[in-house]
Amino acid sequence: MINSKLARKVMAGGTFLAAIAVPAMAFASEATVAPPVPNVAIAKATAAAVTMSIAAMSAGYAQSRIGSAAAGTLAEKPEAGTNLIVITALTEIIVLMGFVIAFMINSA
Repeated sequence: MINSKLARKVMAGGTFLAAIAVPAMAFASEATVAPPVPNVAIAKATAAAVTMSIAAMSAGYAQSRIGSAAAGTLAEKPEAGTNLIVITALTEIIVLMGFVIAFMINSA
C-alpha cells in the first residue's frame, strides 16, 4: 500500500500515461495496409472448439461433484437411486448445449 500522497499521484499519473501513450504509439506507426483475413472459417472453428472444450470441462467438473455426492447419498438411501441418475444425467445437458452452440457458430 502506498502511503505518500506524492507517490500515489505519481503511480496514478504513470498508469494513466501508460494507458494513453501505449495505444497512441501503436496507432502512430507507419500506415500499412493489413492483408485481408483469408478465411473466417478458422476463427469460427476456433470459437466452436473453445465453446465445446469449456462445456465439456464444466460438465466433467459438475459430474465429478455430483457423482461423489450421489454415491454417498446412495449408500445412505438406496431408494433415491432413480433421482440420482436423473440429476447426474442433467449435467450432460451442459455438453449438449455447448455442442448446439458450436454447431450454430460454424453454420452461421
